[in-house]
Amino acid sequence: MIRLKDVEMEYDNGTRAIRGVSLTIEDGEFVFLVGPSGSGKSTIIKLLTGEVEPTVGRIMINGFSVNNISNRQIPLMRRTLGIIFQDFRLIEKKTVYENLEFAMRAVGAPQKEIRQRIPYVLGLVGLERKADAYPTELSGGEQQRVAIARALVNNPSTIIADEPTGNLDPERSLELMSLLVKINELGTTVVVVTHEKDLVDHFGKRVVTIDAGQVINDGVGGYVGGKIHA
Repeated sequence: MIRLKDVEMEYDNGTRAIRGVSLTIEDGEFVFLVGPSGSGKSTIIKLLTGEVEPTVGRIMINGFSVNNISNRQIPLMRRTLGIIFQDFRLIEKKTVYENLEFAMRAVGAPQKEIRQRIPYVLGLVGLERKADAYPTELSGGEQQRVAIARALVNNPSTIIADEPTGNLDPERSLELMSLLVKINELGTTVVVVTHEKDLVDHFGKRVVTIDAGQVINDGVGGYVGGKIHA
């Protein structure tokens, strides 16, 4: 479960990015986080991944308190999260299999688990025949599927996707979002930051709208106001 309680975030330059946000995302939920550029979406992602700490308020992530977390616990908390970036961030000199293996070795997974988990995850994202391919040999949609597989490979309880379809055409975007819905249906909590109104409207999931650092709408359906700005 993710819980933000009266969270405020002010950067060193004086920018108040988050203003009194309270938000709960239950285990197994699928949530779209939307809002105009500069609304605070990116700061919320940084808060959820422990990249920055709130100026005021409390944050709980999958049983860990971000406010009181020790350096030893930070890697444990981050193992409960799988992060998907817009720009894929794959290692070009490693094969698909090796990219996933690298992610598992980084958290100390044993070789037996690596051999079992990677084929399963590649099958889940439809890339079982691409294990030996290099990222440069894949389409944009396939590269994003590798990024999703990498986020899943350590079996996190929560996936956070930051503009995961930003570099894809509408058809590939729909495919990728459908895959995230499938992953959610298997029990993983999914939080998707996006500006793509059509995708948000298509899936009819919970939508949290951020503007000027505040939650201005939280409900099921499309984006409030009918418009999402990139």
